[in-house]
Amino acid sequence: MDFIKRQSPARIIALGFALVILVGSVLLMLPCSVQDGVTVQYIDALYTSTSAVCVTGLVAVDAGDTFTPLGQFFLGGLIQIGGLGVTSVGAGVILAMGKKMRMKERRLVYEAMNLNSAQGVVRFIKKVFWTTVFFEGLGAALSFTVFIRDYPFLKAVGISLFHSVAAFNNSGFDILGNFQNLIPYRDSVMLNLVTCGLIFFGGIGFLVIQEMLAKRFCWRKFSMHAKVVLSVSAALILVGTVLLRLTEPIGWMAAFFHSVSARTAGFSTYPLSEFSQAGLLVLIVLMFIGASPGSTGGGIKTSTFFVLIQGIHSSATNRGEKAFRYSVPADAFRKAAVITLIALGVVLTGTYLVILFEPELPFLDVLFEMVSAFGTVGLSTGITPGLTVGSKLVAILIMYIGRLGPLTIASLWYFSNGERTRYPEGNISIG
Repeated sequence: MDFIKRQSPARIIALGFALVILVGSVLLMLPCSVQDGVTVQYIDALYTSTSAVCVTGLVAVDAGDTFTPLGQFFLGGLIQIGGLGVTSVGAGVILAMGKKMRMKERRLVYEAMNLNSAQGVVRFIKKVFWTTVFFEGLGAALSFTVFIRDYPFLKAVGISLFHSVAAFNNSGFDILGNFQNLIPYRDSVMLNLVTCGLIFFGGIGFLVIQEMLAKRFCWRKFSMHAKVVLSVSAALILVGTVLLRLTEPIGWMAAFFHSVSARTAGFSTYPLSEFSQAGLLVLIVLMFIGASPGSTGGGIKTSTFFVLIQGIHSSATNRGEKAFRYSVPADAFRKAAVITLIALGVVLTGTYLVILFEPELPFLDVLFEMVSAFGTVGLSTGITPGLTVGSKLVAILIMYIGRLGPLTIASLWYFSNGERTRYPEGNISIG
């Protein structure tokens, strides 16, 4: 315990996620979790557990054809823990037991949830849980009206609950079987809209949801963060929809669905292996940008993308970085640039390694897979089940990095208390 207490919040969060992943891989290997006649290799159980805890949705084995109802329950639990965050779930358990949270525990939560301070953490956690219950309950009820047409009552209930949990937590898992995802429901307006709604609210972050409720949906009263998240999310969905409709032979509803889903959810209603290279490139960009801070999604985040654009515009026009009548914080661009460069490095390194392990795979398919893993999306062109052990281990590591975030990973090796030596400024030419 003393060893844990001496660690930074970032390391404790990273260790917590790793521990849940390992426990989940064991649970998914239990005989009661696997259907009769099906054999699951440990690497596939570890891959599935990582994908669930990191709310990704990439699958080496089909969840519907491989796991029993109990195994699917374990899988849904891992998705829920991963979406809310290990620290938030742990804090919720502490509160449910009637115990008080110490300052160390409060600091862990506000670090994990990207809060500004540790004040009001307990109240925020309670709101997070009630918000989750509301959206997932509503999503399950609406999804049930669709699934009950094709499945027996209890089966429809189970699929609806699982789908709602997976959608709100931006994890593209399904238990329909045969790796079909939501392709059988491409024409279901209800399921398409419900899924998109769950993905959107899960992806904008709990802070923004709470602010929208507190400010009674009055745009003028929203903070800069909320305005950035909502405006960038809407713009990306709109642009993605138009571009996908122009590049792929699909309808407007399908284009809208994939534009929303590519922002870290990972559901699909059309086989992505049939998409053109232009369509896959659009999805890659959307997956790389991802969701918003404090949400259940991954990627570099909408706010990071916004700050990058503002910084580039400011440099080109020689004007200050301003938006929504606010000035962008002075160090925001540097932080956004660092996050983006680390993310690019992770994706390109992963792509390079997988190409070494799988030289027969097309480059774009491998790049798509690695961006999907980093963005914790779960979309795939269909190469996942056939990957070798080495490639799966690379994907596991990238999913883990994507869920924790590049800066969190980078800070794990931070030991110094700061530099005491200062050097004179040098000259260096840029551009």
